[in-house]
Amino acid sequence: MTKAEKTKEFIIAKAAPLFNKKGYAGTSMSDIMKATGLAKGGLYGNFESKDEIAALAFEYSYNQLKEDIGAKVRAKKTGVDKLLTIFQYYKNYTVSPPVDGGCPLMNTAIDADDAYPFLKKKARAALQEMLGSLQHILKKGIEEGSFRKDLNVKKEAELIFAQIEGGIMMAKVLDEVTVLNRLLDNLKYRMEEEYMKLP
Repeated sequence: MTKAEKTKEFIIAKAAPLFNKKGYAGTSMSDIMKATGLAKGGLYGNFESKDEIAALAFEYSYNQLKEDIGAKVRAKKTGVDKLLTIFQYYKNYTVSPPVDGGCPLMNTAIDADDAYPFLKKKARAALQEMLGSLQHILKKGIEEGSFRKDLNVKKEAELIFAQIEGGIMMAKVLDEVTVLNRLLDNLKYRMEEEYMKLP
């Protein structure tokens, strides 16, 4: 890695928590300068704009989350154990998030909406990847004979993801992590009572 590449990586690592906590509008170039200790010329010497930094900062935070949960899920062999690992991973998520500032996908999706199309595009790609991973796990459970063959994997993946993300949002707004944990328990119950009822 060249010196320039190391500097870019350093800037993104410092900027990522700022964008994840404060959003695009709430994060100024001055904030990034303060976090990195670099002058404005040092930032613009490595990046064309704040937009570029924000896009790469999202990728950095999202990849942190993806690698953290991915390592735990890959360590499990069966579809059932992989799904249970996901439910366990998000327990108490709002109290001790693995990524500084909480879920980067939810934060960026809400922040971007229609105001920042370049960020919305990044969030959409991440969402599709997450849903695809859930569908893959559900299909694995079906192939192994653990889940019903008639399970609609697309619909269930959407439901799982929506409940987890909705639970994170509710727990954060209410300052009550038990809301999220109850929803995760409900998902586990649904898996045991609905997915595993074999014909």
